[in-house]
Amino acid sequence: MRLPFPLWAFGLALILRVIPVLWGLSLDIGLDDMFQYDMLARSIAAGNGYRWYARPDLELILPYLQIDLSQIPYDPRGVETSFRPPLYPAFLALVYTISGLPHRFAAARLAQAVLGALLAPMTYILGRRYGLGEREARGASLAVATYPILLAYPLALATENLFFPLVLASVLLLLRADERNRARDWFIAGLLLGLATLTRSVIFAFGLLAAGWVGFSGHGWRVGLRNGLLVLTGALLLILPWAARNTRLHGQLTFVESSLGYQMYLGYHPKSTGTFNAEIATDLLSILDDAERNEQGLRAVADFVRADPMRVPYLMVRKLGYFWGLEKRALIYFYSNGFFGPLPAWVLIFALLLVSVPLALITLPAVLGLVFDRWRRPVALLTLLLVSYILPHILIIAEDRFHLALIPFLAILAARGVSILSHQTTDMKKAEKWRWGIAATLIALLLYNWLFEVYADRQKLLLLLSPGGHTLGFPY
Repeated sequence: MRLPFPLWAFGLALILRVIPVLWGLSLDIGLDDMFQYDMLARSIAAGNGYRWYARPDLELILPYLQIDLSQIPYDPRGVETSFRPPLYPAFLALVYTISGLPHRFAAARLAQAVLGALLAPMTYILGRRYGLGEREARGASLAVATYPILLAYPLALATENLFFPLVLASVLLLLRADERNRARDWFIAGLLLGLATLTRSVIFAFGLLAAGWVGFSGHGWRVGLRNGLLVLTGALLLILPWAARNTRLHGQLTFVESSLGYQMYLGYHPKSTGTFNAEIATDLLSILDDAERNEQGLRAVADFVRADPMRVPYLMVRKLGYFWGLEKRALIYFYSNGFFGPLPAWVLIFALLLVSVPLALITLPAVLGLVFDRWRRPVALLTLLLVSYILPHILIIAEDRFHLALIPFLAILAARGVSILSHQTTDMKKAEKWRWGIAATLIALLLYNWLFEVYADRQKLLLLLSPGGHTLGFPY
């Protein structure tokens, strides 16, 4: 019996993700973010609520980070927090409850491999709804199924493992609702946007724009208004209870999380170039009161901007560059810290190319697919997603991993771009000059960004390829 392509794509994607998970079954966690998510999940699983830095965890980090306990009434079960959005820790807590704590990391990674594998069939289904042919939709799905950095992501305790499928499912449900125009479908799409927001609140801007997109559905302003309100209602139904909890906790209006001040502090600090900097990352972490940390961060950012306002445009450009940066940062960090042991230079070069080149192979034709496609409602929705997701990172802080949420959508646009090129369609032959100008500009900027990044990192890369490169201990 021949399997339908979505099931076949899911199986392939799952196998490719389970392989590194099985290889790393005994791996511990190695980054601060992972430690924090694990603390929160264990607290939820133990019935202690949304807390972190319980007494045993606090004792582990005190040698590395000076924590000021005098500002809050400390509970040995941990400190109630709003610093991180709640859904991913809740997902981990569910896995921990089922698996038990001794094997929690292996269980979480296997569960995340399943979530990651879902991206492949959903990309195919979305591609078909977007208007791709069967061949193009399959190509986009296979690109996501085999995208190198996504294969390793289940190893990390990171929100992306839940965030990626939720965002993709949200867009898929929005397009389905647009076709059927049923109240139930619009409401469910809103619920998914609410879940995505509770995983990473940066997507809420897209939720607002998507509700506006719904309003201009062509079914009349009353129907459009109703449908847009249904999307917003579905999202807010899930978001507002958590926002109310955070507001009660701090005695001031608080949204899904209270990390904006901390993130902007990292993005605007005089030593920062707009991305994560390990030297300044711990400056505010000694403050356990989330509201106070957030306020101090925002006050510091205001001081940074007043001291040098002309630096803000520079930082925004750098952040855009980091957002579209090559996906080599994690490999450099883990290799230079001895995670893989010493590797021959040719193996390391191959690995660096393997995690860097696929971004260009998808992004460059995606530019053509977006610019030269005829203007349709699916094109408008994906354009809104790109703009609303990229812009907050330019204003706050950016890293190359942030663009990974867009890979399934870029794969669909790339398939469309390849189709336009291969068929020499009239859409491209008769395209207005401004389309050619936009496409050429975007492609030139992307190529310049990647070449500049390699040039800026040339000394680090040469050291990495030298004998003893696995002992350099580069910070993340």
